[in-house]
Amino acid sequence: MGSNAAAQSRGSLFQQPGANLAPRLDASLFSGQSTGSFFAPVLTRALPTAQRFRLGVDGSAVQRLRAVIGRAESPRAGYDAVQHGARIKPGKRPTQMTIGEIFDWIAGTPGQPHAIGRYQFIPDTLRRVVSQTGTQRNARFTPALQDRLADVLLVDAGFPAFMAGQLSQRQFMNNLAAIWAGLPASDGRSKYHGIAGNRATVTLAYFKSEIAKLGP
Repeated sequence: MGSNAAAQSRGSLFQQPGANLAPRLDASLFSGQSTGSFFAPVLTRALPTAQRFRLGVDGSAVQRLRAVIGRAESPRAGYDAVQHGARIKPGKRPTQMTIGEIFDWIAGTPGQPHAIGRYQFIPDTLRRVVSQTGTQRNARFTPALQDRLADVLLVDAGFPAFMAGQLSQRQFMNNLAAIWAGLPASDGRSKYHGIAGNRATVTLAYFKSEIAKLGP
């Protein structure tokens, strides 16, 4: 959605529009069908708006968190990942495509998974974060743009509140696991285990240790 996942800017995230790995099955963001979304509603709104959408206070923490998600969702192809179940792949590497080309590929290949990029965005999620960031159809799906779009989802998961000590590590981890199917929830399994072949692709011990390094 699998964002999301460097912030495009160290200022406002939202521009108002005009080591141990478990076996892997190529998880996808908001695991499930391309026509639906398992996205959990915004889970934390504890911080004032001006703070809530600023992830650049500790860039290293943001980068580390994105790396954890990327390891779970697209450890091999990274920013050029396309969900393995897509029978008809795009004609270009994702990072060479524009947002408009991605949406055209989605529209032209119905009935298959469309999770794409490092954060395995599915169509509904991609449309939402593109709209929220004011990203245009002619914008290229670069690593920087993918990171910026994924950062919207980090905010939704409560990353600023976690970094401010207002959200527990356990809840933050569960929030992230509700977004990315490759991450384990507190029971060690993907929240979407067994749905469309999803499972946690990193261990709970690894996930815990990496989130602990971010701590407030």
